[in-house]
Amino acid sequence: MSTEHGLIEDPRQTALIAVIQEGLPLVPRPWAVIGARLGMSEDEVMRRVRSPQRDGTIKRLGVVVRHRRLGYRANAMVVWDLPDERVAEVGHCFGRFDFVTLCYRRPRRLPVWPYNLFTMIHGRDRAEVQARVGELIVACGLEEVPHAVLFSRRSFKQRGARYRFVDLPEAPADLVEAGRAVS
Repeated sequence: MSTEHGLIEDPRQTALIAVIQEGLPLVPRPWAVIGARLGMSEDEVMRRVRSPQRDGTIKRLGVVVRHRRLGYRANAMVVWDLPDERVAEVGHCFGRFDFVTLCYRRPRRLPVWPYNLFTMIHGRDRAEVQARVGELIVACGLEEVPHAVLFSRRSFKQRGARYRFVDLPEAPADLVEAGRAVS
């Protein structure tokens, strides 16, 4: 199904992944609706979703939450200027905190940009985010590490990642309706 490079060569699997990337229909049997759209049975869709989950290609299926609609109005990219030899240790430390939603290393752009570790933190307000930054500082031993808290001011786009782009037919309205009716 997938090559040693991780590319999926099966066009049916590629089409399925492309459809899943758009999100699951909010109906009692989403796999049936997706299958109808792609000319597959519900069982085939479920089997094809399980396979990449088992081999680790798909880590998980989740939702993209519009955090602002849930009352989380402050989010910040916190950037850290760490000694290079501490990046892995601190990255793993940050990874233990549920409120850190992203954590990754990037190269410095000296002399303008000294930061090499990035974390995303969401909170109901800026004070909550600042408190969480303080928690990270204490827990990970970063009292002397320069950092900056860059609060977002406006969201222009937010969605899950998409990796496969293929032209797919829209789901016929009657199939979508059938998926809603089946429970």
